[in-house]
Amino acid sequence: MHVRVTFVAAARSSSLLAERFDDDRPLDRADWHEVQAAAPGLAPLAAAELRYCSPTPRSRATGDALGYAPLAQVALRDCDMGRWRGRTLAEVTAREPGAVDAWLADPRSAPHGGEPLLSFIARVGQWLDTRPAEDGGRVVAVAEPAVVRAALVYALKAPPATYWNIDVRPLSTVALTGRAGRWSLRVGG
Repeated sequence: MHVRVTFVAAARSSSLLAERFDDDRPLDRADWHEVQAAAPGLAPLAAAELRYCSPTPRSRATGDALGYAPLAQVALRDCDMGRWRGRTLAEVTAREPGAVDAWLADPRSAPHGGEPLLSFIARVGQWLDTRPAEDGGRVVAVAEPAVVRAALVYALKAPPATYWNIDVRPLSTVALTGRAGRWSLRVGG
């Protein structure tokens, strides 16, 4: 029994340089235009039997704009960044360079007081492993790019440091096929 889970990265709600940890700002006008431009290519995913999204405003708005009517899943929330929430990486690096270095080097560390990277990857992986595995079943999940990266690291059983080398663009898709504990990356249509 195999299921196909297609992740759709939520639209961006700010410029890349202005992105903040645990950014929960809604989509702006430019973001809405990007979603509308991408909609024809992403609309067929609305046929999935199960449609989910991260609880963030931009993930919900992206899913709704694409016609998915997704159900928010707490397990698909972004990594809890503790006291760094709402700050940019540049701001945190200027104030706590040693803490940022520790966080980037050790997936078990949480110098921000939030969730360690390893725990975040495991949480997303647990969600992935609990999807109903019906042959031919399809699931779509709109989530923050960080969640998509965590799902890929988990599914491929890659070292946690791989997380930092995965670039997930807004409104991009990636599909995983398989079942609990046994996932394959599906490239292409």
